[in-house]
Amino acid sequence: MKKKFKFNKYLLTPLAIAVAIALAVGVYNFPPVHSRLAWRVDEFRTNIIYYFNPPAEAVFQPSGQTALTVETAVVTARAEFMLTLTPPVTSTPTPGPTPSPTITTTPVPGSVILPGVVYVDQHGGFNYCGPANLAMTLKFWDWTGTRDDIVKVIKPGSGDPRKKLYEQSEPDKNVMPYEMVDFVNENTEYRALMRYGGDLNLVKRLIAAGFPVLVEKGYYERDVNGKVSWMGHYLFTTGYDDTRGGFIVQDAYLEPGKDLLSEYDTYLDGWRSFNYLFMVVYPADLENDVMNVLGPWGDEKWAAQHALELAEKDIQTLNGNNLYFALFNKGTSHVALQQYVDAASAYDKAFATYIKWDIEKADRPYRMLWYQTGPYFAYYYSARYQDVISLADTTLNDTISTPSLEESLLWRGRAYYMSGNTQAAVDDYRAALKIHINWLPAVQALQDLGLQP
Repeated sequence: MKKKFKFNKYLLTPLAIAVAIALAVGVYNFPPVHSRLAWRVDEFRTNIIYYFNPPAEAVFQPSGQTALTVETAVVTARAEFMLTLTPPVTSTPTPGPTPSPTITTTPVPGSVILPGVVYVDQHGGFNYCGPANLAMTLKFWDWTGTRDDIVKVIKPGSGDPRKKLYEQSEPDKNVMPYEMVDFVNENTEYRALMRYGGDLNLVKRLIAAGFPVLVEKGYYERDVNGKVSWMGHYLFTTGYDDTRGGFIVQDAYLEPGKDLLSEYDTYLDGWRSFNYLFMVVYPADLENDVMNVLGPWGDEKWAAQHALELAEKDIQTLNGNNLYFALFNKGTSHVALQQYVDAASAYDKAFATYIKWDIEKADRPYRMLWYQTGPYFAYYYSARYQDVISLADTTLNDTISTPSLEESLLWRGRAYYMSGNTQAAVDDYRAALKIHINWLPAVQALQDLGLQP
C-alpha cells in the first residue's frame, strides 16, 4: 500500500524562511533599491557593533613622552630625513606690540534671504554630506556640475570600476574642508577659501553682500540604541531673519531639509565644536568684494589668531562638556599658527576633560577625530610619535566599526616610520589608499620610501 504524504509544517517553516531571505537579498541587490537602502543597512550594522562595543567608552590618554627622550640613533636619523617634509616644531613666540586689525561692525539689514538656492540632499550615498553641501554652494553660482562630479574627485573611495559610484565611495567616511576648498580651486572656474574664528555678524555681512556661507558644525542626535550621540555636519547658510531669531539653512541630511530655521544660539553652539570654521565659494571676479566683506578675516593667520582668542574666552566662560570643545579649539588654532608644542599642551588638557565628560547629558563625541586631525599634527611635530600611534589606534579600533579613516592611517604610518617601524608605516599608507584611491599624501609617503603606490 502506497504511503500517503503527510504535510509537515515544521519542515515548511525553514524552507519558507530560506525563500524569504533569498527574495529579500535579491530585492535588496536590485540597483534602485540598493542605492536607497545600503547606507541604512550599514548604519544598522554599525549600531549593532556599537551596542556591544560602545565607542563612547574609548578614551585616549596622552603620555606626553617625546621621541627626543628615547636614546636611539634611528629616530634621530629619520627625523633629519623627514625635516624637509614637515613643518618645524614651534612654540608660541613672545607676543610683541603688533596691533590687531579692527573688526568692522557695519550694520546689516534685519533680514536677508538669498534667492536662487538649489537644494541637494545627501541621500542615496554613503556619507555624502560634504559633496551635497558643496554642490549646493557651487550651484548657487550657476555651476552645472553634480554631486557625483564632486564625489569622483574628493571621495573616490576604492575606485573599483566594477562597482557603482556610491559603492566605490563607501570606504571614505568623511570629507575634510580643505578637500572641498581644493576641489573648487583646482577643478572649477570659481574660488573658495576657509577660515577659523568666524562669528554670527560676519556670516550676516557675507549673506547681506550676496555670499552664502558653508559652515562645519556639530549636533546631537538620538541613535537607535537610545543614546544621544554627537556628530559633525556641514550646513549651507543662505539667509537670516532677526525677527525669527536665526539663520536660514539648507540641511542635506534632514527630510525635508530646505530653508530651515536654525536659531542663533543653536547655530553658534554647534559651530563652536569646529572652531567656528567657515567656507566661502565665489566667482573669481568677485574676490575683491569678498575680501572687503571679510576684512581682517581675509588674512588667514589673523583669523587663526582670532580663533585662538575666541577659544581662550570660551575656556574662561564655559564649563562642563562644552569646555572640551573650547580646549580642543585652542589646540586647533595653535596648529593653524604652526605652534605645535602649545597645540599639544592644549589637546592634552582637552583629552583630560574628555575623560570627565558628563555621559548623562550625551555620549562622548567619539567621532571627533573622524573630522578633525589637529592632534595628529600637534603630537607628530612635537616628536610625540607614540601619542600619535596611540591616538590613531583608539580612533581606528575603538570609535569606528571599520578602520576606514585615511587621515588616521596616514598619521599613524608617519609615526611608525619615525619610530623605526617602516613595514608598519608602509602597511598603513597602503591601507589609506584602499580607502581613498590615489590620495596624494599617502602616494607621496610611499614614493618618499622609494615604493610605488
